[in-house]
Amino acid sequence: MLKYLLLAAVVLLALWWLGRPRRRSGEDRPATPGAARDAGGEPMLRCRHCGVHLPASEAVKDAGGEAYCSAEHRLAHERRDDHR
Repeated sequence: MLKYLLLAAVVLLALWWLGRPRRRSGEDRPATPGAARDAGGEPMLRCRHCGVHLPASEAVKDAGGEAYCSAEHRLAHERRDDHR
């Protein structure tokens, strides 16, 4: 009797697995490297210093157009590059 219950559980699990919605490959990939889109459609940028993602409208950019999460990280990254 236990083997039939186990078989029923495996069949139900397989049906659930096959019936769940799937993502298409590439559907969630950003259009350009380093940029992604949030649910509202605003581009998301990655801080060059710490790697955190933030909306483009909140990013602090340097003269070269690189995005940072704060002015402190922009300055810290510039200081780090000056010491190299």
